[in-house]
Amino acid sequence: MDLFEKCYQFSRANEVIAAGVMPYFQTIQENHGPIVKMEGHDVIMAGSNDYLGLCHHPEVLEAARAAVTEFGSSCSGSRFLNGTTTLHIQLEEEMADFYGTEACLAFTTGYLTNQGVISTLVGRNEYMLSDKENHASIVAGALLARALGGTIIRYGTNDMADLEANLKQLPIDAPKLIVTDGVFSMSGRIVDLPKLVELAKKYKARVMMDEAHGVGVLGQDGSGTCAHFGLPVAGNVDLIMGTMSKSFASLGGYIAGERKVIDFVKYNSQAFRFSASMSPAAVGACRASLRIIRREPERVARLIEISRLIREGVKSYGYKIIEGITPIVPIIIGDDMATFGAWRKLIDKGVFVNAVIAPGVPQGQQLLRVSLIATFKQEHIDRIVEAIGEVGKELGLIG
Repeated sequence: MDLFEKCYQFSRANEVIAAGVMPYFQTIQENHGPIVKMEGHDVIMAGSNDYLGLCHHPEVLEAARAAVTEFGSSCSGSRFLNGTTTLHIQLEEEMADFYGTEACLAFTTGYLTNQGVISTLVGRNEYMLSDKENHASIVAGALLARALGGTIIRYGTNDMADLEANLKQLPIDAPKLIVTDGVFSMSGRIVDLPKLVELAKKYKARVMMDEAHGVGVLGQDGSGTCAHFGLPVAGNVDLIMGTMSKSFASLGGYIAGERKVIDFVKYNSQAFRFSASMSPAAVGACRASLRIIRREPERVARLIEISRLIREGVKSYGYKIIEGITPIVPIIIGDDMATFGAWRKLIDKGVFVNAVIAPGVPQGQQLLRVSLIATFKQEHIDRIVEAIGEVGKELGLIG
């Protein structure tokens, strides 16, 4: 059988396209913050991870331009060789200061960060315990760690009893790493971090937390899940991972923690050593966004308030949602084509959200993922809620 036969037989995407309800790879023709142009008309962007609305902030744009002027459009090499600039070093120092850690290392993407860190730290006769709802990049890191001889154990979503039951089965002196999202990307749930930290200390495990959807979203200072629970990073979470592509309005990833651990990753992670470094523009934009987050914590408070208003509005129509406080508002639909159909009607009404089906979520939990931006005005909030209500009634999703 030809290796490409499965490619030739793949027809699902074309079937959805033919039905006129394909929600993926949509083209944005213009982007003006909360409003974008798609299919020739203006649409409220309620499907972006630009949580603090910094992608068009003048200070961020100017920082990106200045970085290009000084260092060019690309570093044209890996950090290991010729791809480290003073901008990269400054960003890492500023990010470490933000979290109160000794050091930080910037990767080219968030996906590479999880893949590269986990596979570097977990190897033969070592254990990784991973939440079942963790991001695909954590799963990729786990698979590579397993190939290198590590043992991977998955525990129930945010289920601390299941985590403890698995920890109990391991030798107390065995090297082990607990890896979890701080905010789970599809459900918007927040990890039970105080209990997780308690268990990690009890069973002598290290903790790595993915803050891709937590930083800029939680905590009075926007630093994420630790701040939300009033826990200092030091002494509680050993490694903080994050992305620059969401609240930091840029592109890249990072890992923060003890200097000796970060140095070990720096010199041993193949994902880091053999990838071209973050572009100067991306570094400049991220540094500017970090300054704004630290200077304007009111953006985080506004984001949480918008999240509350949207949740209350959607629930008032009778939709089933996953409860929470984050700007990820999941509306359960429960069927692929019904989810696609609702997405299609929403974009026709001028609201873009994300349609999520398996494997992004379990079968039966297909959903519309509404993600919110701190720069939404009241008119945007009202229209998002109104359009979701209209679509639900038109499709019989609500009473």
